Amino acid sequence: MAGGYTPGFHPHLPGRGYKFLSQALGATMWFFIFYRARQDGAKLLGFDAFADNTHGDAHGSHH
Repeated sequence: MAGGYTPGFHPHLPGRGYKFLSQALGATMWFFIFYRARQDGAKLLGFDAFADNTHGDAHGSHH
């Protein structure tokens, strides 16, 4: 069977344009995810209550 017909699925490789486009869209997605995590990740994880007291104005609010 060497050199003969091999049944099965044999997909073609993607072109350069599709590969570049997929990498660019993937990088954009991860940059957006990290940007949003930096902006409101503490709120999402429940650490926002701890971050409210770190601005230095906690002592002036009860006077």
